[in-house]
Amino acid sequence: MNMEKRIQSDLVAAMKAKDSVRLASVRAIKTAITVAKTAPGAPSELTDGDIQKIIQKLVKQRKDSAEQYIAAGRQELADNEIAEMNVMEEYLPKQLSEQDIRDIIMERMVQSDVPCNMGIVMKYFKENYSGQYD
Repeated sequence: MNMEKRIQSDLVAAMKAKDSVRLASVRAIKTAITVAKTAPGAPSELTDGDIQKIIQKLVKQRKDSAEQYIAAGRQELADNEIAEMNVMEEYLPKQLSEQDIRDIIMERMVQSDVPCNMGIVMKYFKENYSGQYD
C-alpha cells in the first residue's frame, strides 16, 4: 500500500476511533499533501519520498512550536504539539543513530578511492539513506 492510501485509511480509522490527536495529525498530513499536489507546476501524484519530505517538514514545525510553547510556559500546548509530532513520526522511516551514521561514513570513506572526499560520501548517503537522518 502506498503512503497516501495508508494515510487515507488511517484518517478513516482515527475518525471511527474518535482519537482526536491522531485525527488532527493525519488531517494535517492529508492537507499538506493536497496543498503540494495543487501547487502551480506540481505533479498530480506524489511519490512516497515526496510525502516523507512533507511529513518531515510538519514534524519540524511541531517540534519548533513545542519548543516555543515550553519557552512561553504553555506546557499543555507543547504536549499537544509533541503528541501530534509522535503520530506523524510513525510515517517516517526509522532514524539512524549518530553512531550508525558515523559507521556508515567511515565504511564509505574506506571503500572510496578518495577517502577524504565528503562530497562522494554525502552523495552516497542521500541516495541510500534518504529520510533516515537529520
